[in-house]
Amino acid sequence: MFDVVDPFIGTEATDLPTPTGLAASWWPPKPLVGNTHPGATHPLGMVSACAYSGAYPTGYGRYDLSLEGLPPVMHDELVASGVTHFQQSGTGAIRKYYNYVRVTPMLRPLDDLGTLYGLSDERAEPGWYAATLSNGVRLEVTVGPKSAVHRYTFPRHTDARVVLDFSLGGLAIPYGATVPLRAHLQSLAPGVAAGEVVVEGAPLAVHVECDTPQWRQMLWYDRRLMPGGTRLDFDRIRPTTLRPFGLMWAGPSEPGEVVELRIGFSLRGVDQARRNLEADCGTGVTAFDSRRAATAATWREHLGKVSVDGPAPRTTVLGTALYHSLIKPSFAHGESPFWPTPGPFAFDISTMWDIYRTQLPLLTTLLPDRAVELGEALLHICEEEGNFPIGYRMARGADRFSRQASALAHTFLADLAGIGLSMDWEWALVHLHNDLRRSYGEEYLQRGRAEPITHTLDLAFGYWCTARVAQRLGDLTLLEQFEPLAAGWVNAFGGTGLLRDSTFYEGGAWNYSFRLLHDMAARIRLSGGDSGFVDQLDAFFGFGAAPVTWPGLQPSATEMAEGYALCRFEGLNNEPDMEAPWAYMYAGRPDRTAEVVHHAVHQMFGTGRGGLPGNDDSGGLSSWYVWASLGLFPVAGQSLWLLNAPSWREARLAVGDRELTIDTEGFVEPEHGGAPQFVRSVRLDGQALDRTWITGTELHRGGHLVLELGPEPSGWGTAVKDRPPSQSTGGPFPSLVAGPPPAPAPLR
Repeated sequence: MFDVVDPFIGTEATDLPTPTGLAASWWPPKPLVGNTHPGATHPLGMVSACAYSGAYPTGYGRYDLSLEGLPPVMHDELVASGVTHFQQSGTGAIRKYYNYVRVTPMLRPLDDLGTLYGLSDERAEPGWYAATLSNGVRLEVTVGPKSAVHRYTFPRHTDARVVLDFSLGGLAIPYGATVPLRAHLQSLAPGVAAGEVVVEGAPLAVHVECDTPQWRQMLWYDRRLMPGGTRLDFDRIRPTTLRPFGLMWAGPSEPGEVVELRIGFSLRGVDQARRNLEADCGTGVTAFDSRRAATAATWREHLGKVSVDGPAPRTTVLGTALYHSLIKPSFAHGESPFWPTPGPFAFDISTMWDIYRTQLPLLTTLLPDRAVELGEALLHICEEEGNFPIGYRMARGADRFSRQASALAHTFLADLAGIGLSMDWEWALVHLHNDLRRSYGEEYLQRGRAEPITHTLDLAFGYWCTARVAQRLGDLTLLEQFEPLAAGWVNAFGGTGLLRDSTFYEGGAWNYSFRLLHDMAARIRLSGGDSGFVDQLDAFFGFGAAPVTWPGLQPSATEMAEGYALCRFEGLNNEPDMEAPWAYMYAGRPDRTAEVVHHAVHQMFGTGRGGLPGNDDSGGLSSWYVWASLGLFPVAGQSLWLLNAPSWREARLAVGDRELTIDTEGFVEPEHGGAPQFVRSVRLDGQALDRTWITGTELHRGGHLVLELGPEPSGWGTAVKDRPPSQSTGGPFPSLVAGPPPAPAPLR
């Protein structure tokens, strides 16, 4: 997959063919742009590096702040004032925009620092980015897990320079800048410097090496050189007193002269930053080519975990989706800046609401060891800070997403337990059940529900997930306590079979009403049974509805209100309903799932810079595509994968150190999307499989899955006994007490 990846997909406003058929009735409320960047990244690495324009939200590109509709343009063309480090990936208003340590190759005095140069001849592949600035300098950058290596090729000039600005942070949008609180910077030797800036409460240390023995090395402050100065110290910086400061190398350049700059990063001081650079790049040697090759090899290994038999450009869409799915979270083992505990640490968990359904199950499947590392990092965060994070970034006090969701770490950890991965589960269980009793959990315990009403679903499922861990450990006391609490999801629903009136984060009651709960059989009865539930889903997905108009540039409040009033599927533009297409399977209608997923896979994703239907959100959207196109979909927290018609004739999926092959019979390559295909029968390792799902244990065992496809639906998956399991109907779930479906509790 490495060779088909296009890191530019998603970097500009959505530019897909006009949707047709079912997809024409979907309505996207959030920004129509992927918000990705093409910069150099390492799989799950701490560091990224990309050309910097100050644009929203990654620092790369042309757009201003956008929260809905088409993004407004900040720059008419692609420009950059240098290269910065640490970028979000596909997020929206994350409020921590990083872009620290800007490096600018200049041919003008420091007074021109910050000039935006035009970008041309941009190139990118996993782990490497290159472009030519309009000042004639060619820039290239690659990264290691905790380092970045720059290479600049200069034209002839009498006073070329490489300038590092340690004062810059954030974006050039209102309230988007990050001002360092404290900083120090020191020249250590010719071509060597080190420093630390405290940004958003996080102490970011750097160790810098530059291969320019013939050039002068100088510190600078307020755009003025400090010849002979070896140290800058700022004990307290305020937004009103900030002046730019940094380090530079300057001297004459010959045509084609190459300067290499190496930077090691750490959140635990300059000595560790130096050790990180040595670990990533060696010592005292030109490292660009070797670091680029090593990062490319790591990407090839990771991207090779999925392979398909299919044509371009669809393989480019899949390869890039897999690439975007493996950029975040940022793993930084031994780098916690806020507590001395060694071991796992991670940031840019941005956010659990975005990634828990699809991206974390993909990480757990392909890289179970890294998933365990992330699970342990979450436990350390909970232990040190008092709660599991909903979002966690490289900043103190970074968890500011409480409106989004509750108890989503419980879902992730339950999946790790469900497939038998090794962790200190007694330690985990303590934090899992304590966390449920905090914040919104207190309201849930007292009243039987929590507001926003979606948190009632979160907390009930959090109790169910925690009960699975308790059962694994044989803690029958907790199991008995959690059974009735896990059944409290029903209190979120009203008499219509939809969620009660409430405030909703980025959606409405319909967008959240078809979440895949742990007791879908009972939930379907609240909608009047199979037929009532399917009727509601059909209305939600727009079967028989007229085409709608998507929001344009700066849509009015009236236009947005009218769109929300459609109560329609968001078309993968946002997270709340991305699992809803599979809800049909619990009502015996896998054919409907096939239709919806087919239209989404073939119409909502494409090649080119505008190839995503909305914010990629740390790979949450891209990982949806990976799963959906493979004909598998994870039911997060339940260790279940639902089966559907794949978009590929053949596929291979590495599950840890084993392999699952997915073959089809009767597959027809769709032209321009074509018509959906339907599963007629399934065999797993040669045995007929009437049910519409496999367990996490079956998936992680690997093997051979064969799906017979046809142009018309069959009876496969329609019988009640073949549907995905529900708590009240038994199945492979832990045997929590099963009884009649609960009735809504009286609200107090």
